[in-house]
Amino acid sequence: MFNSKYGKTIKLFLMDADPDGRMICELSNWTGKAYRIPRGKVKDCADRDELKSTAVYLLFGKAESSTAKPKVYIGEAENAYSRLVQHVSEKEYWNESVVFISKDENLNKAHIKYLESRLFELAVSASRYEIQNGNTPTRSSISEADQAEMEEFIEYVKMLINTMGFKVFEPFIKESPVDSDKSEYLYIKAARGANGHGKRVADGFVVFKGSEIAIDTVPSFPKGFNTLRDELIESETIKNIDGKFIFISDYLFSSPSAAAAVVMGRSANGLIEWKDTKGKDLKSIEEQEIQKANKALNMDAAKNAAPVN
Repeated sequence: MFNSKYGKTIKLFLMDADPDGRMICELSNWTGKAYRIPRGKVKDCADRDELKSTAVYLLFGKAESSTAKPKVYIGEAENAYSRLVQHVSEKEYWNESVVFISKDENLNKAHIKYLESRLFELAVSASRYEIQNGNTPTRSSISEADQAEMEEFIEYVKMLINTMGFKVFEPFIKESPVDSDKSEYLYIKAARGANGHGKRVADGFVVFKGSEIAIDTVPSFPKGFNTLRDELIESETIKNIDGKFIFISDYLFSSPSAAAAVVMGRSANGLIEWKDTKGKDLKSIEEQEIQKANKALNMDAAKNAAPVN
């Protein structure tokens, strides 16, 4: 895996001078290139010869409800343009595609089959998208050297896809030493059986599998959260098991308050309700983090301002 402690330069080119149009995305010191192509713009790519080469690609579709997952299809092709044209005719759920090619034409059939299989595997593991592939892609057998090269290619694919706003390969919870002792986990234990645990993440708040929500709601429960609760139960993200309503998988909420409201069955300020094992609420935790960051900044400023003997 590449060393990620250094900054990366990403170059975006708007092919149609429109942020909603076609886009080329390149990363410094990488031989790969990404094309982001809206469904309606595929027809305009006929003159792009490099899109007629071997490639791995993804088709993205919107979620059909507030609790449903967005859709993704992961594929490979020896002629990416022709395959996209085919998908326009045959698959209606997608509205955007991202195609990855090699600028030095170094990807062969075995490489893209390997990439397709590994990206499919990563998407399944992340569990953020509803995968539309009918079958599990077959992984090709490649040399150890090629495998190392393709794994590095995948790391850059993940970086660019994430930068484009598609978190298809991004786990809800990134593995790190701090997660191993659950020191960043937060908890709610409240009336009517509410017993949740979760964690802040970059794009919201994840309530973990096994968390229990209140068995009923209060009369003043806001309609929007009540609808969300009902949809989670209907979709079986939350199941009634022996009289308890339990999350059967991790679920990403837009905010700590939305997560707290669904867990508690009433209006809730997530910054106050979610607490660590010592009883410190999320608001205090975040204030302490800011104070710590400011203290470190002031110390650095003082050090830089100190006279040099």
